[in-house]
Order: sequence, then C-alpha cells, then structure tokens
Amino acid sequence: MADVLIERAFDAPRAMVFAAWTNPEMLVRWFAPTGCTIHFEKIDPRTGGEFHSCIRTPVGPDCWVRGTYLEILPPERLVMTMALADASGQRLQADAAGKDPEWPDETTVTVTFAEEGNGTRMTLHQNAPESVARRTGAYGSWLDMFDRLAEDLAAVPA
Repeated sequence: MADVLIERAFDAPRAMVFAAWTNPEMLVRWFAPTGCTIHFEKIDPRTGGEFHSCIRTPVGPDCWVRGTYLEILPPERLVMTMALADASGQRLQADAAGKDPEWPDETTVTVTFAEEGNGTRMTLHQNAPESVARRTGAYGSWLDMFDRLAEDLAAVPA
C-alpha cells in the first residue's frame, strides 16, 4: 500500500514556507480545512517539543491530535508524529476517536522544503495508506490546507 505523498509548489521563499509550519501565529491561520478552526492547547515547535491541538468543524465532533516534533531543521525539513487524542491529551485508537479503524493510531509526517526558482517545492510524506487517507478525507484535508497556506503566504508582505 502506498503512503500519502503530496508535492506542492508555493510562490514564496523557502524560509517563509518553513516558518508557516513552525510559527504558531501562522499555523493557526491555515492548519485546518476550510470552514474549520484549529486551537492549540500546547505547541512547542522544536526538536523534542510536543503539540496538542483541536480542529473544530461546524458539522461533526472535534478532532483532537497530539504529537512530537522529531526533527526541525530550518528551512529544510520537519518531522513530527501525529496521533489521535482526546481533550486531555490521552492517545486514542482510531475507532475510539470515531475514525476509520484502518487509520493508523500514530503516523509520522515528514515535510521537506526545496528552493525552486523564486519559490519553494514542499513535499509531504505521511506513513498512512493513501487509499485510507483518500477514503477518510485526510488526503483532501491536506490539499485544502495547502490551498489555505498558499493564500496565507500570498497575503504576507514580502
């Protein structure tokens, strides 16, 4: 089974695209699908740091996630775990969180940033089956969030 692999070009410098993943003030503007909001109970974007967040949707239950930043190498690479959780930060199995039971209890997300002309080529790899990610909407959520990221980067003064 193939993992999730998404590439996206951004018309913004690599350092700015990387910062959008590690600056909490930027992250809250795009790191949730359209119509949803994200709230961080905790965010410590450094190697070994942790996060605990909640994506709120107008049509459905909140989605709590926690994770650990395994590697932050500005402006080249970011590696983090993501696991379903509850509001207190306790990890949950997918079915206990109301998600597809085939979704992994924890995934590792690796994001790389490469200069491409005057912009950036960002590549995301998540060790979750792409077929399950497409079926559950997780894949589409990444694409939607990257559209929001592109809009946010375009609104930042150069």
